[in-house]
Amino acid sequence: PPPPPPIVVNRYADDQLRDVVKRLRDRTTLYREKIVDPYASSPERSPPVSEYESPTRLLPLHPYVNVTWRKIKRSPPADRRYIAWLSVVTVAFNYNLWFISARMAFPYHTSTTIPVWFMCDLVADLIYIVDMVFFQPRLQFVKGGDIISDRVLTKKNYRDSQKFQTALLSVLPLDLLYIPFGFKSFFRANRIMRFEAFFEFSDRLEGILTRAYIWRVIRTIGYLLFMLHINACIYYVASAYEGIGTTKWVYSGEGSAYLRCYYFAVRTLINIGGLPEPHTVFEISFQMSNFFIGVFVFSSLIGQMRDVIGAATAGQTYFRASMDGCVSYMVTNRIPKMVQMRVRTWYNYTWDSQGMLDESELLEQMPLVMRTAIAVDINLATFQKIDLFKGCDNQMLVDMLLRLKSIVYLPGDFVVKKGDIGKEMYIIKAGEVQVVGGPDNKIVFVTLKAGCVFGEISLLQSSANGGNRRTANVAAHGFANLFVLEKRDLFDILVHYPESQKVLARKGNTESALLRVTNDLLLTVNSLLILLDLSAAFNTIDHDILISRLAQWAGVQVTALSWFHSYLRQRYEWKFSVNIEMSLSSAAPLRYGVPQGSVLALILFSIYMLPLITNH
Repeated sequence: PPPPPPIVVNRYADDQLRDVVKRLRDRTTLYREKIVDPYASSPERSPPVSEYESPTRLLPLHPYVNVTWRKIKRSPPADRRYIAWLSVVTVAFNYNLWFISARMAFPYHTSTTIPVWFMCDLVADLIYIVDMVFFQPRLQFVKGGDIISDRVLTKKNYRDSQKFQTALLSVLPLDLLYIPFGFKSFFRANRIMRFEAFFEFSDRLEGILTRAYIWRVIRTIGYLLFMLHINACIYYVASAYEGIGTTKWVYSGEGSAYLRCYYFAVRTLINIGGLPEPHTVFEISFQMSNFFIGVFVFSSLIGQMRDVIGAATAGQTYFRASMDGCVSYMVTNRIPKMVQMRVRTWYNYTWDSQGMLDESELLEQMPLVMRTAIAVDINLATFQKIDLFKGCDNQMLVDMLLRLKSIVYLPGDFVVKKGDIGKEMYIIKAGEVQVVGGPDNKIVFVTLKAGCVFGEISLLQSSANGGNRRTANVAAHGFANLFVLEKRDLFDILVHYPESQKVLARKGNTESALLRVTNDLLLTVNSLLILLDLSAAFNTIDHDILISRLAQWAGVQVTALSWFHSYLRQRYEWKFSVNIEMSLSSAAPLRYGVPQGSVLALILFSIYMLPLITNH
């Protein structure tokens, strides 16, 4: 008698118990596979390394034989040589795909063409066999996170795969049926089963192309051409069934049969119209099916083409949307036209130079290892050349590279201003910046180019006595692309590198003192100009500044002050011109300088220098 059915007290509890049992069995199976896997990592300690002496072996008698018959080196799947071979297999597959269907439909088997077809078929079959015997068994594969390259295991992995079964079916010698049934392409239809080679080649080619969308467009166009090819073949078979030239709808039998049928397929699938009207039930049914399939296939390919082009221009679309949104915001808030123009210029230059608005968005999607590799390749050499960071831990420099942010400045933009609190340091990636000063910031002291660093001293100084304040004005000369490292990021890194922190603190104190002296000499032109040539210094005294200092610093009263003003005013009547190559400039009054060679001139120059003397 059959066993009694199991007693179920609660259906929900019974289902939960069955699910737990199933999971335990799956887990047991998984651990069993790991135990029997000889290449899996073992939890046991490895035995100690013992000294091993390699046995003496004789040199080969004929060394060149070893070179000639050396084993083919196994290449990773992304190797360009393997992709080149896949392209050869893809050509053989496309030959079979296109010509087998054409030879099955059109009368291309004649006494003169059969030998040519036979040789081409033989070459295509040879390519299939070489790929299956020599290339595919050598491909490495990943198992449990490990890359398996052992020849025996790669062979076994390929033989157990679905790819091998499909490849084996595609090379079955059904061509032998030519002997009893004649030379018919139908017996080669199994060669079309090698379609996975085409898709593998397509995927790997996209992986190495910088502009993969070009290949996607070509591939989509190929799909369309092949659908038209199949429709042309079916139309010729339908015409032969109805009788070639019997009606206006079928193929007339004139001209090239393939071109005429392909032309019909183009006009039918794309629904161009202007075709002869079908008359018989077969012709009407065929034409209706053609129109229906044409609408479906053509719309699908158009949608796929739109997706390909949309993916290729996704970045450009995002850029335009961001720029249009920003412009709309500025127009709504009535931002001045000059500011709007500078914002547009920033958007256009950033996109043209980088191809994106924010590099950090792209890098954040990558693992830390890849981001580190990219940052080291781009900026580590520049960081190692900076005197401030010489002697620091290289790992600290790598951590700093990961905190860098890219920013673009327009011509004339101030990167830093004198007196501002220093919160960032800058590395010039591209372009130039200038250290400027003077009453209108027109005097250029130095020009910094790509690879230079500035602003690093303010990061290391404390806020006491204004040590963290900027000591100079720095403006972008043209378009400047800078890397920025913020102060808090630097301090977060230095916590883990105390020795490097000591090196930076020592260098910061020394360099900051030297920097202050240099800046005092270069940047005090806002109050007066310092010259080491005293004879030239007498000629640079501004009369208006001298009169004000006579009143404020020397205590000269109104009567005496008017006398000095009258004394200096006599020089206004003197005119000077510049003569260059027989060209004389217009005359201009002398508003600077005091008469030299007198005691009064020395006294006036000393009063003019009083602010500098009292401050130092």
